[in-house]
Amino acid sequence: MDSITQNIASVNDAVNGIVWGVPALVLLIGTGVLMTVLTKFFQFRRFGHMWKNTIGGLFSNKSITQSKDKHSISQFQSLCTALSATIGTGNIAGVAYAITMGGPGAVFWMWIAAIVGMMTNYSENVLGIFFRRRNEKGEWSGGAMYYLKDGVGKMKYGKAAGTVLAALFSFFAVIASFGIGNMGQVVSITESINTLIPVEPTTVNLFTALVIIVLASLVILGGLKRIATTNERIVPFMAVFFVIGSLIIIILNIAKVPAAFGAIFAGAFNFKSAAGGVGGAIIAQAMTWGFKRGVFSNEAGLGSSVMVHSASNVKEPVVQGLWGIFEVFADTIIVCTCTALVILTSGVVDMETGASLSGATKLGLATEAFTKTFGTFGGVFLSVAVCLFAFTTILGWSYYGTKAWEYLFGTKSTLAYKIAFIAMVAVGAIIDVSLAIDLSDTFNGLMAIPNLIGVVCLSGLVVRITKNYSDRKITKKQPDLEPMYSAFPEIQAEQEARED
Repeated sequence: MDSITQNIASVNDAVNGIVWGVPALVLLIGTGVLMTVLTKFFQFRRFGHMWKNTIGGLFSNKSITQSKDKHSISQFQSLCTALSATIGTGNIAGVAYAITMGGPGAVFWMWIAAIVGMMTNYSENVLGIFFRRRNEKGEWSGGAMYYLKDGVGKMKYGKAAGTVLAALFSFFAVIASFGIGNMGQVVSITESINTLIPVEPTTVNLFTALVIIVLASLVILGGLKRIATTNERIVPFMAVFFVIGSLIIIILNIAKVPAAFGAIFAGAFNFKSAAGGVGGAIIAQAMTWGFKRGVFSNEAGLGSSVMVHSASNVKEPVVQGLWGIFEVFADTIIVCTCTALVILTSGVVDMETGASLSGATKLGLATEAFTKTFGTFGGVFLSVAVCLFAFTTILGWSYYGTKAWEYLFGTKSTLAYKIAFIAMVAVGAIIDVSLAIDLSDTFNGLMAIPNLIGVVCLSGLVVRITKNYSDRKITKKQPDLEPMYSAFPEIQAEQEARED
């Protein structure tokens, strides 16, 4: 049995090295660059418009926080649910790992991944809204599987490819939801609690699993509305909670902030000369780890969050795309940067190389950074943050898995998936699931391949929808131009008849 497990692990490691390796990262980043160029740097040119029509309109635009359609959620709820799955342990442990493995320069490349990733996420959400449809219950169903089947599938010679890619994406998403979206988060919660409570771990883990199962059941079995309402209440609080705590540490170490930024830029471009080509290797390492952790953190290109964005009450595909831009901005530019500056300014790593001074890595290093400033309270603070981040990630991914399962097996079968998903919480808390998590990490990365094929193939459509919206709403060159709301005439008519 051990040999079989070892063989599975070896094969998975090889596949994972490809899925999350340089070629895949080039595809992920390259798609973001492509969409940035094709839309003429939309995320820069229309940043003010994005801010005004997303978080900036939170208190002035009721459609952002309320949905008249009982089968959809508000735009803000869709954002919070998407952020619940992206703002997680990757923003804490992932950033710490990137710095120790790639040096401070990895943070810069994480920013670059986010900047171009904004347009990948934007494109996914535009396509998600444009190709979404109603299921048997009248709820919106959207995501990469739908724009692959109905978008790529309608292209010349694309029918078979679109159908196969849609099925593969959904299969990969279901498998990933059980590991990265469930058991992996449970492990983070139990490890975090075990560092605080001096009791035999098995006992603590069993109790923790029971609590998570009860809470998750109450939310997940209530459907999207309950998931969205719960995340709307928790996610903004937990994000602000973490950012404020991080800013306090950064302010207390304000004298080291210039040096931290200096180390980030020096590490990114290797300003200090290094002999024998070592400098190029250092830059490559920083780029690889920065891109890898950046993409893993904000999930731009994986096609995951588009499933919940597609459930929004919005009718303009571009408006939901704007929320996608903000999602990546909040996740990486704000939260990940806070974590990075805390680690670099608190004195727990070598500022030049990023090496951990104590040998601690990942969550342990982040905990060390917080406890160095706040003492015991710092450890409690970070544990609470990790528990909130991980729990809401479980909720977010439960919805992703549900929609992928629905695509494969139909709406009526989704209860079976939800029960299996909740049961996996106990598995993650009780037994060693490291192999299962590693496997799901591979499937998580595999989701990107069919999704990015869809985004690239439909890039021209994204540009047309963007131009249509811009001409009507931003520049107002053609205010009476017929809007592009949906690929389906009946939904187009439904949206045109709506009164916002």
